[in-house]
Amino acid sequence: MYVKILLGVVAVILLFVIVVALQPSTFRVARSTMIKANPARVFGEVNDLHHWEAWNPWGKIDPAMKLTYDGPAAGVGAAYHWEGNSQVGSGSATITGSHPDDRVELRLDFHKPFKGTSTAEFTFEPQGDETKVTWTMDGSRNFITKAIGLIFSMDQMIGSQFEKGLADLKTVAEQQPAT
Repeated sequence: MYVKILLGVVAVILLFVIVVALQPSTFRVARSTMIKANPARVFGEVNDLHHWEAWNPWGKIDPAMKLTYDGPAAGVGAAYHWEGNSQVGSGSATITGSHPDDRVELRLDFHKPFKGTSTAEFTFEPQGDETKVTWTMDGSRNFITKAIGLIFSMDQMIGSQFEKGLADLKTVAEQQPAT
């Protein structure tokens, strides 16, 4: 009897390990919105990390989140470090590419609740008197994050925050005078 139970438990664990191992090793999340502002205006809000406090969705999850800045005020090399509650965790964001009015690329290093590195990119496409802004994040998934992904969708969790952030970015950019 105990042998059958033990074999059953081992079979379930083995099946779980196989299912997790077969999950994709990478993830990509992307969201877009239209903003009634020119690309230069929106680019300025993203390229200067000090401006992120006005629209960063994770700052709204933890208003007491501590931010510190390094490097130049904006553009390549600009960085900020965050230390927040259990929902926000801790880590850093560094601008690795800054192409005026076109795109901003970032390296994201997460320390808590899980260690990891991802890349994020904002692109700005003029469309008449509006700008299409797309926010993407790409990264790799280890065994633990693959297992969590069986229960929680990375696209839904991060994507919903991207949607909130883009909505706030839209509000901020549209309230500013045109440049």
